[in-house]
Amino acid sequence: MTPHSPLVLSADDLPLAELLAARLDGEVFGIGSGFASVAELEQPQHRAASLGAANSRLIAEQRTAAWIWGVLTRAPERHEFCSTLTERVAHQSSRFITVREVVLDPDDVVTLAGRQVTTPLRTCLDLARFSSEFGRSERAMVRDLMNLAGVGMLDFTRHLNRRRNLPHKTVALARLTECVAA
Repeated sequence: MTPHSPLVLSADDLPLAELLAARLDGEVFGIGSGFASVAELEQPQHRAASLGAANSRLIAEQRTAAWIWGVLTRAPERHEFCSTLTERVAHQSSRFITVREVVLDPDDVVTLAGRQVTTPLRTCLDLARFSSEFGRSERAMVRDLMNLAGVGMLDFTRHLNRRRNLPHKTVALARLTECVAA
């Protein structure tokens, strides 16, 4: 890879056969749906850049954001994205991607390699609010994200109390309390 090569290569950059051959030769490694140089240490920017095929106005959230932040070792089978109510990104959900409209504050999102991603704090809150099941793996994700971001229950409570009538707030607080206590 040259100094001007993209962080993550895809079939848009080189033919897939060449990328696969480079992987067999040990020059690149697979990351998400792309390939990165073995000279690089895998970072959140690489994982974010590997989502290049999805609409760039979509914001990676929940398990996809957890993977980007490095608390999941494998990308989720179905990537989770959101858009703000003001953006109204036209993108239909499929078997590989889900998209929902949400209300986000500016400090809920960061940009990594040109891709918007929910912060570890916001990712914790969304996992606690919207996970249909909240078992061992979900609690581990939240605890790892908490450690990564250096946040705790006071941060969660403040963030959740910024909005009145927030759906699943009580459930989230109970789940987050469980994570903090463990």
